[in-house]
Amino acid sequence: MTARSGEHYTNPVLAADWSDPDAIRVGDDFYLTASSFGRVPGLPLLHSRDLVNWRIVGHALDRLEPAGEFAVPRHDSGVWAPSLRHHAGRFWIFWGDPDRGIFRVEAPAVTGPWSPPLLLKEGKGLIDPCPLWDEDGRAYLVHGWAKSRSGVKNRLTGHRMSEDATALLDEGRVIVDGDALPGWFTLEGPKLYRRDGWYWIFAPAGSVETGWQGAFRSRDFFGPYEERVVLAQGDTDVNGPHQGAWVDTRDGGHWFLHFQRRGAFGRVVHLQPMVWGPDGWPVLGDNGRPVASHPVPVPGGPREAPATDDDFPGGRFGPQWTWTANPAPGLTAPPGGADAAADGLRLVCRRTPHAHDLRRLPSVLTQRLPVGPVTVSVDLSLDAEEPGARAGLTVLGDAFSWIGLERAADGGVLLVHRFAEQVAERERDAAVPYPAPDGRARLTVEVTADGRCRFSAAAPHARASGPEFAAVPWRWVGAQLGLFAAAPAREGTAGPPGEDRAGLATFRRFRVT
Repeated sequence: MTARSGEHYTNPVLAADWSDPDAIRVGDDFYLTASSFGRVPGLPLLHSRDLVNWRIVGHALDRLEPAGEFAVPRHDSGVWAPSLRHHAGRFWIFWGDPDRGIFRVEAPAVTGPWSPPLLLKEGKGLIDPCPLWDEDGRAYLVHGWAKSRSGVKNRLTGHRMSEDATALLDEGRVIVDGDALPGWFTLEGPKLYRRDGWYWIFAPAGSVETGWQGAFRSRDFFGPYEERVVLAQGDTDVNGPHQGAWVDTRDGGHWFLHFQRRGAFGRVVHLQPMVWGPDGWPVLGDNGRPVASHPVPVPGGPREAPATDDDFPGGRFGPQWTWTANPAPGLTAPPGGADAAADGLRLVCRRTPHAHDLRRLPSVLTQRLPVGPVTVSVDLSLDAEEPGARAGLTVLGDAFSWIGLERAADGGVLLVHRFAEQVAERERDAAVPYPAPDGRARLTVEVTADGRCRFSAAAPHARASGPEFAAVPWRWVGAQLGLFAAAPAREGTAGPPGEDRAGLATFRRFRVT
């Protein structure tokens, strides 16, 4: 939750991985979206009344296409650096899929219904698009390039665009060439604006960990552009402050939201005050350095934060949760049996050849790992008779660790704690398995401010389990908190529909404190 004292806020205002944020104001309301890469649903949507306190209101993308490509976790693909805009009474989101091209969706309200994705420009390496509807009725689009797919980087390309954003009207041309700017490299993430007769592009450069925020201006959309560094780390502890959104308030104030890479916690979001200097250039933060605290933009807003806790009412999970890939049918089961009257999330223990490597499992239900120190807990019961069926609580990244329950070969249930290093292809025990005769446990992980995780469980007595685990990001995604249920695949049998089910696991009372 955002720290707030009196009429001041403390950065970061979103202390979890809301990567590549973009935000707008519509009336008295602020809206924000962020990269979701290969997680589903994608394009998260947040709402605020003061730019400091945010809550999740939904997602704009139900599934990723092609569906088969995103049937497995792919955190280097999918939704990269979206732009959120409001034009002609509608909400618009543009994003780049580095393997397919530039897409956009639209809706009459931020809660939808959102249109199916429209492929606006096909090609590899097209990323970070942002539209602009000008006062004269013309529309434009700017985007960056991913060298990993196109061999091109450090350039921004501009297009004329149809007013209804259904087509680009030219072949595009480079409007900012970072290679021609001394000291500039990895120029990307452009956001396009219009002010006082100038076209403005806010674009970061210099890499995620150590970069800075740049601003570019020109009297003509296609250039030439002047440039200036407007936000950099300086003598602060906010490394690489860049890539975000310029937002105004109804009273004429100006603000800038950007991210900072925080190790295992991913890209957290900061809010900087912004003024326009006498020379017409923006001044961000404290004369170009990030601020740690500042008076709130809009006093008196509600104190809230993106949801983390979940009681899973009616067997449903909240909007803070996403799958690690497109969900297959039948990953959850409705309430039933002896627990029919109780709330709880019932995950199916599906047989899979990847049961021993959660990084390859598409059916892990995840949410962002908040900056510590935090304690995460959940109650689990395992209702699966097949040996090897397991379920648990995980901290999941390029390395992972989990604690939970597993059905043993002798029919008993064990409390297990397992992990896998970044280079390992299979998990191994972090502690000696411990009997859990009634098939129930309360699972806990304590996360420190530097991402060290201490797992424990009560089954039936409190029991620490294994050494500390150092959380790490998952490619460009911060480490995830996850719930999962799985079972090893049976050899040589495909089985009829439903044969991949090896039992159920029920999760209740998920808490982050």
